[in-house]
Amino acid sequence: MSVSRCQSQAQTKRKSAPQELVGVVGLEIHAQIHSNTKLFSGSQVGFQAPPNSLVSFFDASLPGTLPVLNRRCVEAAVMTGLALNCTINRKSLFDRKHYFYADLPAGYQITQQRLPIAVDGTLTYSHLGGRKRNEVVTKSVRIKQIQLEQDSGKSLHDDYRNQTLIDLNRAEGQLRVDANVSVHRPGDPWGIRTEVKNINSARNLARAIDYEIQRQMFVLESGGTVQNETRSFDGKTGHTIPMRDKEGLQDYRFMPEPNLPPLMVYEACSTAPPGVAPSQVVVLEEVRERLPELPSVRRQRLVETYGILPEHSFTLVNEDGLMDYFEAVVRETKAGPRKVIGWVMNELQGLLHQQNLSVSQSPISPQALAQILNLQENGQISSSIAKQVFQELWKTPGKTAQQIVKEQDLGMVNDSTEIHRICQKVVDSHPDQVRPPWKRAVLNKLMGLVQKETKGRADPVLVRAILEQKTS
Repeated sequence: MSVSRCQSQAQTKRKSAPQELVGVVGLEIHAQIHSNTKLFSGSQVGFQAPPNSLVSFFDASLPGTLPVLNRRCVEAAVMTGLALNCTINRKSLFDRKHYFYADLPAGYQITQQRLPIAVDGTLTYSHLGGRKRNEVVTKSVRIKQIQLEQDSGKSLHDDYRNQTLIDLNRAEGQLRVDANVSVHRPGDPWGIRTEVKNINSARNLARAIDYEIQRQMFVLESGGTVQNETRSFDGKTGHTIPMRDKEGLQDYRFMPEPNLPPLMVYEACSTAPPGVAPSQVVVLEEVRERLPELPSVRRQRLVETYGILPEHSFTLVNEDGLMDYFEAVVRETKAGPRKVIGWVMNELQGLLHQQNLSVSQSPISPQALAQILNLQENGQISSSIAKQVFQELWKTPGKTAQQIVKEQDLGMVNDSTEIHRICQKVVDSHPDQVRPPWKRAVLNKLMGLVQKETKGRADPVLVRAILEQKTS
């Protein structure tokens, strides 16, 4: 599936230029659909399967074989179109795009050039900006079209034997991006573009775009001309490298695909033609009902429901499984959502990142964290002891918070007579510091000494009140 030309205008500031050049970027995103079988054949999809072990006669382009469209892939394309606010074409067409590479044995690729499945979308996204990186900045990009497209094979280069082998398994759940980049001065027509092919990560995409914008600016400011060409990106050097002159549409010799009828999408079951099996019909309203909660809607719901900060909602949504973990803790504990978010963002994430673990690999379940917070809310342990119990649970996940508190005698000291005795002992041992006029820093130091004496088990509110009374 290909999402073509997500266009945004990125300005690159250069102090030396009186009228700054700006970059224009269009992205062609090749996203592999998560399905059990391929788009046009019944071959299984298996990541890292042995080369050419998942290849049907059609995949190998044997004569007489015909494509059979995968309904699951069509539904995934429609769902993607709805998520990107596209117009879903009720009728779309398939075409043949001809080119002669070794990884495409038929000599053509089945795609959707004339009338794709979805068009004219908008992706509105937000990110954190401002000086403190806590201001929500909202932007949008235009989506030209979404099209279903046959995957080519994969070239495997054997440098030792100086040969290239072909693996026709492909369709393995990957992401590849082609970036079309040009620069121009505001008010002038857009410049000549280059296409950087087959970028395989978001980080390399950003690096390739930044380099290509700077390269084209240097060419123009040096009096040269940008060539309309295809380039590749070298992740080691961070540079783009010329590959070939850019093909025009005429070079691909597009023609209608004769072996596939028009692809029809129906608004409702009632609008489908009679006599067609439901398993052969893609219904828009059914796909719309299965559309999951989108990230922007999810972030807004988190802020409105739990009263957390917008920057916290970004972290919860962007890290896989973290939002579900947070909401599970909130459901199980008496502590407020803001207190829970503090634990999730600091204690939990801190240890996860330190040990390079995902949320699903956390030794402490949401229920276990909720038990710790409930003990603290009930006044059974202090905040410092709660963090200590958290650390102990991380090391021994088979135990409960209550077991650790009991085994290590970490419960709160509730005997006021005992707390009075300890406070008096601390005050008596620091006679010079408690003479009037003593400062608040002295009180904080005395509180720390009391907590040290009680191993953090004394109620800090009660300790402060007793110390204020004894030093007044």
